[in-house]
Amino acid sequence: MVNLKGTIFKIEKLAIYDGPGIRTVIFLKGCPLRCKWCSSPESQIISPEMGYSVDKCFKCGKCVKVCPEDAIRISEKGDILTNWQLCNNCGECVEGCAFGARKMIGRQVTANEVVREIEKDEIFYHHSGGGVTLSGGEPAMQPEFSFEILKACRHRGLHTAMETCGFSKWNVLSEMLKYLDLIYIDIKHMSSEKHLELTGQANMLILENIKNIDVRNGDTSLIIRIPVIPGISDTPKNIENTAAFIRGLNRVERIELLPYHKYGVGTYSIIGREYPLMNLRIPSQDHLNSLREAINSFNIPVQIGG
Repeated sequence: MVNLKGTIFKIEKLAIYDGPGIRTVIFLKGCPLRCKWCSSPESQIISPEMGYSVDKCFKCGKCVKVCPEDAIRISEKGDILTNWQLCNNCGECVEGCAFGARKMIGRQVTANEVVREIEKDEIFYHHSGGGVTLSGGEPAMQPEFSFEILKACRHRGLHTAMETCGFSKWNVLSEMLKYLDLIYIDIKHMSSEKHLELTGQANMLILENIKNIDVRNGDTSLIIRIPVIPGISDTPKNIENTAAFIRGLNRVERIELLPYHKYGVGTYSIIGREYPLMNLRIPSQDHLNSLREAINSFNIPVQIGG
C-alpha cells in the first residue's frame, strides 16, 4: 500500500449505525458544502484547526505568551479571548496549554495507520456482518487517501461503505464505487436555488451523480438520506418532489429520514463560530411519522433514522 497521508478528525469504533453490523467509522476532514445545520463544523476545513473549550480553561495566560500571531489576549475581566481571524492554527497555544482547553482538531495519518486501526476489530466485523465506513466531512475531498483505505479493506474481505454529500466529480466518485459495497448520499433539498442558499452549492451535480450511480453496472447498494430540517426540507412540496425523483430510480434500497438535532452546537463555539439555526426545534415523532407515510405513498421503502 502506498504510504499516503490524509487528514482525519475522529475514528469511531464499535459503531452500530452508518452501515450493517458493527463498524469502524473513519471521519475525514474537508467538505465542499457549508450546510447551515451542519452538526460537525469541525469537519468542513480540510486542514487541522485549533479548538478552544472555555470551560476547561484555568486562565493561566500561557497561551497568550506563546501565540506568535498575538491572536490571544486577556481581557480586563481576566477572560482569555481568541481573535479567530488572526489565528493561523499553528498549534503553539495547544502545546502550551497544560489543562487541555486548547487542542488541535484533526490530524494527519497514513492510510497504513488507519488500516492498522481497522484490523484490530476485524473479529467484530466478521461475527456481525459489519465493516468499515468512510465519513466526514466528505471522503471525496481526499480521494487518493480514501481509495487506499477502501482498497485495503476490500483486499481483506471487509464490507465497505461511504457517506457522501455527492458533490464530487463523477470520475472521482465512480472510482470509489469500485471498492464500495454501500453508499449513502444526502438529498438536502430538491430546489437548486434553496440548496445553494442552505449549503453554498447548487444541487445539479449531486442529482446527476445519483442518476449515474443508479445506471452504473456493479453491486454497490444505494441509500438516500433526507435531513429533516424543520421548515426547510420537511415541507410537503419538497418531500413530494424528493420522493418523485427517487421513485424514478431503480436501485435505491431505501430512504432514511435523518431528524434534525443540536448535538454539534457546542462545537461551533469551540472553533470560534456561531450556530445559525439556534431557534429551530427538533421535529416531533408524529411529524416524522407523517413524512414517512407521505414517502410510503410513493411505494418507496423508508425508515426514520440511519
